[in-house]
Amino acid sequence: MSIISKVLWSITIPLMIYVGIYYTVKLKGIQFKFLSIFKSLKKEDKSNITPFQTLSMTLAGRIGVGSLSGIALSIYIGGEGTIFWMWIISILVCPLSYLESYLSHKYHVKKDDEYIGGPSHYISYGLNKKVLAKIYALVLVIAYTFAFSSIQSNTISKSIVNFFDIDAIIIGIIIASISILVIFKGLMNMLKFLEGLVPIMSLIFIVSSCFIIFSNLDEIPNLFLRIFNSAFNFKAFGSGVFQTFIIGIQRGIFSNEAGIGTGGIASASSEESSSDKQGKIQMLGIYFTTLIICTLTAFVIILSDFNMDLGNINGIELTNYAFTLFLGDIGKYVVLISIILFAFSTIIAAYYYSEVNIKYLTNNSIWITILKVITIIILVISSVMSSGILWNLVDILVAILALINIYALYKFKNKL
Repeated sequence: MSIISKVLWSITIPLMIYVGIYYTVKLKGIQFKFLSIFKSLKKEDKSNITPFQTLSMTLAGRIGVGSLSGIALSIYIGGEGTIFWMWIISILVCPLSYLESYLSHKYHVKKDDEYIGGPSHYISYGLNKKVLAKIYALVLVIAYTFAFSSIQSNTISKSIVNFFDIDAIIIGIIIASISILVIFKGLMNMLKFLEGLVPIMSLIFIVSSCFIIFSNLDEIPNLFLRIFNSAFNFKAFGSGVFQTFIIGIQRGIFSNEAGIGTGGIASASSEESSSDKQGKIQMLGIYFTTLIICTLTAFVIILSDFNMDLGNINGIELTNYAFTLFLGDIGKYVVLISIILFAFSTIIAAYYYSEVNIKYLTNNSIWITILKVITIIILVISSVMSSGILWNLVDILVAILALINIYALYKFKNKL
């Protein structure tokens, strides 16, 4: 699995960088037009689903355990420099996030009184490549049902087991039970749930992280020096800067999901008339996820100057160590609460993304019921699985989704 992942990413990364730069030029640096981006949050009177709700859905999917354990894992394996490359790729792929959301909204369709869309729709209706659209939809369902949700459940389980003497399988059953209460109530209830949850979970983590950083301001110059030195460690190119570069980009893409197409699925649910606005809203989500949440995680971990030798690492062990070092027992609870909220919000968003693509693949509602049942089973089973297997599976599936979506976005170059 590791070899397959490396091969796929060796193709995905150059393509993503090239297409990102291409659309940065074609769209005249749209990711730097910050005033216009923030104005996109204004709601149209006729829309029942607000821009903030679609943003909350996307943030729920993006601010998962990848923002905590995934970032920690990248630093552990690739060094502090992975954060620099994460910043770079996030800026480069912002136009891709804009475009996939713009197209998802433009080609959305109404089904069961709700608008749905995403890459499977604009690949099918915009490019008339129905086979490729079905492949994308199928891979996404597999990725988000079997991999993304699994990572979230696994990390919640590991975090709670470290706190309390509870069997992991029991935690998985609890996660699944709570998920049932949300996903069986439909899109509007999921949106309202996430609209309330995302600001709370973000605020808890941001305030705690900023307290640690401001308490160690004298270390910040050295922190940046360590990041840049690691990012450009040309003395050990094979195992140094190259590995740091690859891992940083992988984790950047995993955390903000730009180029994968999932942000567009949330944008497509909006009833507003402006596709341009939906694209800009999702760029705001990229900046918030990567440049705030992921960066705060990285800073706290690097400031802890950890020295740990871990085997079957999930990544959350490092995050927990860093916050506990600075905040004592309070730090453990901050990480535990953040993990539970971040991961659970991602489970809900991941389920919605899968449901939309099931609806694209078939009109038979029985498959939606089957999806719900499988999701619940997966949440239970993954609570006791090996973290290494799950992360490798995620890397492979994300690369496949990115390859299909980037190809599709590039094919739209003459249609914009």
